Formats: sequence, C-alpha cells, structure tokens
Amino acid sequence: MVARTKLGVVEMTKIGELVKVGVGGSARDGIVFDTPSRSKAVVAVVDPDRGPRFRTVNPKELTKREDEGPDDRALQLLIRRTPPAVSGAARGARTGGRGQPGFKRGAAHRTTGR
Repeated sequence: MVARTKLGVVEMTKIGELVKVGVGGSARDGIVFDTPSRSKAVVAVVDPDRGPRFRTVNPKELTKREDEGPDDRALQLLIRRTPPAVSGAARGARTGGRGQPGFKRGAAHRTTGR
C-alpha cells in the first residue's frame, strides 16, 4: 500500500484497486498491480497501440474510480496471467536461513571409487 496525502487526509492505494492514471483529459483507467515503494506504483493500463501493459507511475498521478470501465476485463486477465511481484530477497536483501528448508549442510565429497 502507498500512503498519499491530499488536503491533509491520508489515502491508501491498495493492490487491485480501480484507479485513473494521469491528470486531465488524458487520464486512463487502470488497476493497481503492485506498490514496491512509497514513490512507485505498478498499474495495469491499456495502451491504445499495444494493448494491456504494466506502467510504473508515481502514486500522486493516481485517482480512485468507482465504476468499472470497458477495459477492466482485459486488465484483470493481464494481472491474472502475470506472476506475483518478487519479494525483497531477489533485490539483494538477505533472508533468514540458507537454501531450501531441510537441507542444513552442503553435499559431501563424492569419491571416485579408488
């Protein structure tokens, strides 16, 4: 979730929330896919030339919308077939423990039969 302030009120952007991306007349319908940080939100939007795509935007560019749009079905299918976002471990963060659970030691040396 991403915290946003608007006139002193804190709003939270949740994964799966219906939003409008952009400001003014060029705003497009979208669905929030991931919020990796406070300054980023990954949103599924429909590009007129290329179809449904993911776009990383600043949460300040998002506004909530209540009604379902004509492209929401395509956006939901894109989100459904995309694997979930990667945890912090893939970005270089350490995780507790080593390797797979249940394997405490490395493999022993295999002799050649001499």
